Amino acid sequence: MTTPKDKIPSRYLRFLEKYPDLAKAYESLGLAAKEAGPLDSKTIALVKVALSGGAMLEGAFHSHLRKASKEGITKEELQHVALLAIPTIGFPSMMALMSWIDDIYIE
Repeated sequence: MTTPKDKIPSRYLRFLEKYPDLAKAYESLGLAAKEAGPLDSKTIALVKVALSGGAMLEGAFHSHLRKASKEGITKEELQHVALLAIPTIGFPSMMALMSWIDDIYIE
């Protein structure tokens, strides 16, 4: 069984501390986007994993992996998202996504 690492990056924590008003506005924007449509929380989490992975945003991908695990999404489901990326963003990018999943999930 795999367990996700829950550690929030210190860089983000420093941002929260130094710029609380910006952080609050950013989080409010994310909440408004989440509530703007009919998707359920699990689907939204998978979409965010896919978007951040497709854009090759490692930090965002890690963050969305942690959030996805809180929605009950398994490592295997996240790996499936990465595999689905092969025809769109290529094999090397998919391999990076698999590595980033391993960064968050401890065997």
